[in-house]
Amino acid sequence: MDKANSARHWLRRIAPLFLLWHVACDRMASRQATTKADDDHDALQVMDSVHIDLTGAGATLPYPLYARWFNEYAQVANLRINYLSVGSGEGIAQLRDGQVDFGATDTPVDDSLWTASQGQVLHVPTVIGAVAVSYNLPRQPRPLRLDGDVLGDMFLGKITEWNDARLVALNPDMALPALPITVVHRSDASGTSAVMGEYLRLASQSWKEKQAGPTTPEWPVGSGVSGNEAMAAMLRQTAGAIGYVEVRYARLSRLPTAQLRNRAGRFVGPMPYEIASAATAVFGTALASGSGRSDLRRSLVDAPGADAYPLATLTWLLLPTKRLGPVGLRQMNEFLDWAFHEAGNVPSELGYVPLPDFVSDQVLSELQRAIATAAPPAR
Repeated sequence: MDKANSARHWLRRIAPLFLLWHVACDRMASRQATTKADDDHDALQVMDSVHIDLTGAGATLPYPLYARWFNEYAQVANLRINYLSVGSGEGIAQLRDGQVDFGATDTPVDDSLWTASQGQVLHVPTVIGAVAVSYNLPRQPRPLRLDGDVLGDMFLGKITEWNDARLVALNPDMALPALPITVVHRSDASGTSAVMGEYLRLASQSWKEKQAGPTTPEWPVGSGVSGNEAMAAMLRQTAGAIGYVEVRYARLSRLPTAQLRNRAGRFVGPMPYEIASAATAVFGTALASGSGRSDLRRSLVDAPGADAYPLATLTWLLLPTKRLGPVGLRQMNEFLDWAFHEAGNVPSELGYVPLPDFVSDQVLSELQRAIATAAPPAR
């Protein structure tokens, strides 16, 4: 089977898991979200009596998945992995400073950032997630519809009221209130913010003119919070607020999520099929039909395709070959082989989309090549 057909087969294969995702989200939301968060914290970060073999830090977007994976892997393998959910930027800084064995990010990192002590740093995609645009508008049974230009102008402070004519034009069936818009953004160095900023640069003319480079957005208006949990809490308690949050946190907090106009002109929400469709469009064309070895640092933001959700994203582990050495790289390779092939439907249960098989196979092949060429670890 060629890779393009493999991508389509993967989309069909994971479709039955989407029902499972809906059921899981409902069940999780009906419980206290803090209970699970405390369990994950206890499992990963309060391990004084347990030997830790590897420690990583970074993105909050995949934290619920990594918490589950690392905890379950510890039950079947002789490896304990500790992960600190501190945000992509802080995780990259800790990796660069030698404080952790690996990092995690929702956006690719330029190779020029690393020092000789890290050696080559591999970008290893683990799963597909999404950023949701969430808001707090009481008594609105329909999802809000937004396009890139309107969303960009809201975050630039050019649209300040919910009953603005441009919002009304996009949402003729909603009774939008005469309520001030309160913009909420991340204040930390966040991969979630970087995904949002990339989308605004691509889809909003005003934003493109203001911030043309691939940098963390500079928010001219609004209130800043640190982390997905704090973003969800702020949106939940602030009438008239709009912000962006990893989709699982939106579901757990029962926050509404906007439908965004994609490149095909359709309004789509952050549902598993639409998230998977973005990956299918990218991998099935630019990646799968490309010649030779493909770059695993591809963006899914504003992907083509009729059903593609514009704020889909890969999330990556950052593995420094020199620091980990052949032993550490082999440990991560064995863990990922287990996660991809033996861990079951954990990503789908938690609201993520698993990688296509040919991409996860490529990840393991890249790691095997790195193991073969790695020098002993420098510690």
